[in-house]
Amino acid sequence: MDRLSEQAEAAISALPDYEVYGRVTKVLGLLVEICGFGGDLTIGSRVHLRPGAARDIPCEVVGFRDEHALLMPFGTLEGISLGCPAVIQRSRPVIMPDDRWLGRVINGMAEPIDGKGPLQQGGHPVPLRNAPPAPHSRQRMGKQLDLGVRAVNTFLATCKGQRMGIFSGSGVGKSVLLSMMARYTEAEVAVIGLVGERGREVQEFLEDDLGPEGLKKSVVIVATGDEPALMRRQAAYVTLAVAEYFRDQGKQVLCLIDSVTRFAMAQREIGLSSGEPPTSKGYPPTTFGELARLLERAGPGAPGTGAITGLFAVLVEGDDTNEPVSDAVRGIVDGHIVMEREIADRGRYPAINVLKSVSRAMPRAVSEQRNNILRRAKQIITTYEDMAELIRLGAYRKGSDPKVDEAILLYPRIEEFLRQHKEENTSIDEGFAKLASLIGMLDDAGETDEEGGDG
Repeated sequence: MDRLSEQAEAAISALPDYEVYGRVTKVLGLLVEICGFGGDLTIGSRVHLRPGAARDIPCEVVGFRDEHALLMPFGTLEGISLGCPAVIQRSRPVIMPDDRWLGRVINGMAEPIDGKGPLQQGGHPVPLRNAPPAPHSRQRMGKQLDLGVRAVNTFLATCKGQRMGIFSGSGVGKSVLLSMMARYTEAEVAVIGLVGERGREVQEFLEDDLGPEGLKKSVVIVATGDEPALMRRQAAYVTLAVAEYFRDQGKQVLCLIDSVTRFAMAQREIGLSSGEPPTSKGYPPTTFGELARLLERAGPGAPGTGAITGLFAVLVEGDDTNEPVSDAVRGIVDGHIVMEREIADRGRYPAINVLKSVSRAMPRAVSEQRNNILRRAKQIITTYEDMAELIRLGAYRKGSDPKVDEAILLYPRIEEFLRQHKEENTSIDEGFAKLASLIGMLDDAGETDEEGGDG
């Protein structure tokens, strides 16, 4: 009964005392101009176009020009004409998450799209564009979070509250890697944002990759590539807002977005339509500011709350990890996982290049003994790859260098260790024990000491 009272009170308080109308004066592409709104609009305000009694097209204010407000729609503009009424929503855009959202699939407007009935609303509104916790009041990152993937748990330890970028070209397997982490993580809740995803692949991701067990502890937010740019951007905001709700409940949350590149592309469409000047590769300046504001919302919460561990996929254009969005994300997150097409081509999945990848929390996330194991494993990989061309050509003579001989023996074993089927789950301790056994350092594979992480 208390929960129902909270919901009723929140719904009543959200009702406006009166409505403010404007009128459509121009439609150009997906950009709508309205006038007659007085001083009630700001950037980010919601406006509802009503071409008829049965239609309501939500829009967002993206700019102002000559005393006119510039809107972009969350849907199509069929039926809009000059003089069409534009009702101004005076309240701040919020969603009302609830624990019963677990196991559900919703769209960028926080509406259910899984056919399981209405979405239960909570009693506490969460702003879509929430500000991250103040830097001085945030907790430090916690201990290592088990993600169930050997290559990540060992070579790229990820702490609770850390943010990692997953850099990959198309078709290299990042979606499968994200689904493995969502399914096998020890985090209590996974919030997954599929931004600009192919419509055909959504059901495959839910049924084949994530599976019923993974979906049970997840909330999935979907905006497919055919939806308007505003809806694709909105899906990323909703993903972080849902994650913040569970974080504030004191839970450890794994937040996955695939991909922030498509979020940046949506912001590029919005910025260019509203008249912003293009800069690097056509991205307007606001794109990189929006990226930073979005990704900074992940991380440790204030004392007494949980943490959001963020894993953000970056779709690199032409496999170029130095293109503008990749550069911007790499400067924001706390580490990066690089997936390479050459590794995928030789059949090793997940196709992670452990030498080019880095976790900035790694040195303190695991014990000194385990750091020694990783240093030795990386030396073996480096030694082999430095001589790989000569070895393939048959130009290297066995016995010329003991270190190269050792690398030729152990490198295939490490490659097999890094290979993992999507149905396979490996814990942190199992991963380090197996890696230590492969390279002859089993005595150093002890559990992480108490100094690893800040708890």
